Amino acid sequence: MTARPGGRKLRVGVLFGGQSSEHAVSIASARSVIDALAPDTYEVVPIGITRGGQWLTGGDPMRTLLAAGGQLTATPPPLEISDDASATSALIASSGGALMPGPEGIAGDLHGLDVIFPVLHGPRGEDGTVQGFLELMDIAYVGSGVLASATGMDKWAMKAVLRDAGLPTPRTELVRPHEWQRQPDIIRARIARTLGFPCFVKPANMGSSVGVAKAHDDAELIAALHGAFVYDRRVVVEEAIVGREVECSVLGNDEPQTSAVGEIVISGHDFYDYEAKYTDPTTRLDIPANLPPHISADVRRLAAETFRALDAAGLARVDCFYDEAADRVLVNEINTMPGFTATSMYARMWAAVGVSYSELVDRLVTLAMERHAHKSR
Repeated sequence: MTARPGGRKLRVGVLFGGQSSEHAVSIASARSVIDALAPDTYEVVPIGITRGGQWLTGGDPMRTLLAAGGQLTATPPPLEISDDASATSALIASSGGALMPGPEGIAGDLHGLDVIFPVLHGPRGEDGTVQGFLELMDIAYVGSGVLASATGMDKWAMKAVLRDAGLPTPRTELVRPHEWQRQPDIIRARIARTLGFPCFVKPANMGSSVGVAKAHDDAELIAALHGAFVYDRRVVVEEAIVGREVECSVLGNDEPQTSAVGEIVISGHDFYDYEAKYTDPTTRLDIPANLPPHISADVRRLAAETFRALDAAGLARVDCFYDEAADRVLVNEINTMPGFTATSMYARMWAAVGVSYSELVDRLVTLAMERHAHKSR
C-alpha cells in the first residue's frame, strides 16, 4: 500500500451509477469496492451519478440510486430511461445529500480526495469521458487513461489497434447508418462474402452484450443492424468463431501481471448475452479453465500484449476465443473497467491464484497513485 499522506487515512472517492445501460452493473460493482476498502486505512466518499447525469454527493448516494431503480434486471434496460429529478431530489434531501447538475458542481469537493475509483461501465464512464475530466482536475484515479479507455470501449478502434500490433482477432466490418441507408444491398453482400453467416452484430460502443445479436441469414442481419443502430451510430459486424470463450484478468501499469485463465460455459443461450451474464443461474465459470497448458499460456500472453498495445493501466479483463479445431487463440476484446464485484470473473480469476478481493482493491489504489505521481514528475 502506498504511504498515506501525513499518516492519515486515504480519502477515496468511489464513483458509480452513470448514464449507460450498465448503470445497475456499476452500482453492484461499487458496493463491493466500498465494502472492501478497510475503514482503518481509507475514508470512503461515495459519489453517485443518476441515469440523467446528475452527480450526487453527501448523504447516501448508493441508497438513492438503488431506490431510483438501480437494481439488476433479467433483461437490459431500455435505452431511454426516465430519471425523475424531483423524486431523486426528494430522496437525496431525506438523506442529507446534495444534487449537482454535473461534475463541474463538485469540482471543489474532488480536490479534497487522494484518489478516485471510477467504477463506471459503458459509455460516459468507461470510454475516456470521465477519465478526461479527472485528468483536467489533476486527480489520481484507478484504471486506464483517456486513450486506452476510449479505444477499449470502441470495438472498431480496438480491433484496429489489435491488428496493427499483430494480435490475432476475428475479422470485422464497420457499418455506419448513412452508408446502410444508401447501399444496404452492397453492404449485405460484402458481409456475406467477407464474414459469412452466422455473424455477430454489435454496437461499437456498448458493454454487457447490450444491443448484440447473432445473425444467421440476411433477414436476421437486417434486423440486428437496425437494433444495434439504436445504441450507436457505428456498428461492428464480426465473424462468428466456433470455439470456447476464455478470459484472463490483468493487473498493473507498465509491467502487467496476468491471472489464472477462466472459461465461460453457457447453456440455453446461442451466445453469452446479457441474461447469461447476469441473471441465468445455469451459466458456469470454470476457473482455472480446463485447457491444454500451451493454450493457457497463449491466453495469458495475449492478455498482457493486448493490455500493453492499448496502453491500459490498473486493471483490465481480456476476453478470447479458443478455436479447438485450429488450436489457436483469438483476442475478442478488452474491458478496461470490467464487472468488479467480489464474485465477478475478474476477481475470481485472481482469487484462483491467491489474490483476495480486498488485496486487489488495495493494489489498484496504489497503482493509481503511483501512475499519477509518475505523470506529475
